[in-house]
Amino acid sequence: MTAPVRTRFAPSPTGYLHIGGARTALFSWAFARHHGGQFVLRIEDTDVERSTPEAVQAILDGMAWLALDCDEGPFYQMQRMDRYREVVDELLARGLAYPCYASPDELDAMREAQRARGDKPRYDRRWRPAEGKTLPTPPAGVKPVIRFCNPVDGAVAWDDLVKGRIEIANAELDDLIIARADGTPTYNFCVVVDDWDMAITHVIRGDDHVNNTPRQINILRALGAEVPQYAHLSMILGDDGQKLSKRHGAVSVMQYHEAGYLPEAVVNYLARLGWSHGDDEVFARERFVDWFNLDHITPSAAQFNTEKLNWLNAHYIKASSEAALAADVATRLARRGVDPESGPALETLMGLYKVRVATLNELADAVEAFYVDVRPSAELIDQHLTEPARAALRDLCELFATMAWEKEPLGAAIKAAMKAHGLKMPQVAIPLRVLLVGQPQTPSIDAVLEVMGRATVLARLRRYL
Repeated sequence: MTAPVRTRFAPSPTGYLHIGGARTALFSWAFARHHGGQFVLRIEDTDVERSTPEAVQAILDGMAWLALDCDEGPFYQMQRMDRYREVVDELLARGLAYPCYASPDELDAMREAQRARGDKPRYDRRWRPAEGKTLPTPPAGVKPVIRFCNPVDGAVAWDDLVKGRIEIANAELDDLIIARADGTPTYNFCVVVDDWDMAITHVIRGDDHVNNTPRQINILRALGAEVPQYAHLSMILGDDGQKLSKRHGAVSVMQYHEAGYLPEAVVNYLARLGWSHGDDEVFARERFVDWFNLDHITPSAAQFNTEKLNWLNAHYIKASSEAALAADVATRLARRGVDPESGPALETLMGLYKVRVATLNELADAVEAFYVDVRPSAELIDQHLTEPARAALRDLCELFATMAWEKEPLGAAIKAAMKAHGLKMPQVAIPLRVLLVGQPQTPSIDAVLEVMGRATVLARLRRYL
């Protein structure tokens, strides 16, 4: 093709933007960006009963969170009904479509007879005009559907940019309904008109659409339209090797946001689901766009790996600024009813904890104890607050009341108490952690003490000593 590259992402708002859809959007976006082309967003909302405004907004929110900006759109198919009807009328006028009055009962009987004969069930074209053919009399009061005159001979073939050469005999395809009895156009027809009108050059979508492609190509050719190039992406499997579904956990992209994943990590991870650039695992979206092509997309199914996503997310959290992390964690704490202004500066805590977590929720969990009065479990206290440790902590409380409140002298005080009571660091540091934050593991205990502040430390220790 000599035309500028134009790709599209065309979700149906019958559910949220899921991981598979997000990967399709990412690949379509990246291909357009790599070639200096345009990326179009189209909302295929003709399924009126199942499409909802909430699902539309969820798709837009997911795209915005992943920073997959479109150059045109969003376009809504329900706002293009007049255009679809215009093209249906054109096909009818040219003899490339026809009204069909077959009732559902007739169609069921037709297919049942075909199955009984061992034939593949399909519409038998009984209402299709042909030279020398006498059509039945249209039944009174019945509104017909409109069917496309699919070629009866030859084959439809295309060179799929992921799967290679695909060829399907026209004899395998029946005459597709392009408009229902109430006049509303069908999915496959709307897609064809949209791709034609929007001058889409490359259709990148899931391989569940492979069966739609020959039908769409035939309609495009009947209209005299340029046929885009197709790239069908294989499905994504869950950790267990089964098709990715709700049972594998979060399926909506925004659930990953709620679970504490960074969009940079999700984009990086999605980029590696079925595509690769050598052994590179971690790369910014700019580098991804620079590298991306369709040649390195594998035709086999990709497998979702939660551990790999967590590893990537931990990497991006470590690389994030304390200010950016603090802004996000402050929001997460506020949703829990925790006031992030009621304790130490969040940015300081981000510096201590960001190297220890895999998600932003884990980061919020870790620092929450600095803003609410935690009470360690009786089991933890019994396990770690031994009598020797209790004696050492009493001495520390006396020192803590008057000493300089800085990390270095605090660390020195702990070591002095250890030495005086013949204890090792874990025998003092772990009970301190348990009484202060309710957990036996934290960053360096002297750093925790410094950030928590003298008053809070003494109050939390004295109630147990």
